[in-house]
Amino acid sequence: MINAQLKSEIRERAQHKCEYCQLEQQDSPLASLQIEHIIPRKHGGLSRSKNLALACIDCNLHKGANLTGIDPDSNLITPLFHPREQSWEDHFEWHGPKLYGKTDIGRTTIRVLNMNSDDQVSLRSIKLFTKLD
Repeated sequence: MINAQLKSEIRERAQHKCEYCQLEQQDSPLASLQIEHIIPRKHGGLSRSKNLALACIDCNLHKGANLTGIDPDSNLITPLFHPREQSWEDHFEWHGPKLYGKTDIGRTTIRVLNMNSDDQVSLRSIKLFTKLD
């Protein structure tokens, strides 16, 4: 069980945005961002700060118990992005509303978590368009 204080710490550390796709809580009014286990409990992951991340419902549901995926460029088994041990900027970059993987880890994470789904890209496009106005 994750206590309320730890949940609050995780949300603050993540600045209230998904640590994978960067969706902000304010852009997800129907579903709160979720506390997720980076290393899932079924694989021995503990409910400790260093193993917890804030994730939107889409990223969390797609990640599930996955620790790896297949890099779409090399077709090799590759670990997923680990928000506590790796820098987001080292693995991902924005090209307009689409997220691109700069590394095998980034590409694999985008693929497994389906981070460029039509719905996510549409939401990001609306947000970008709104910022330009």
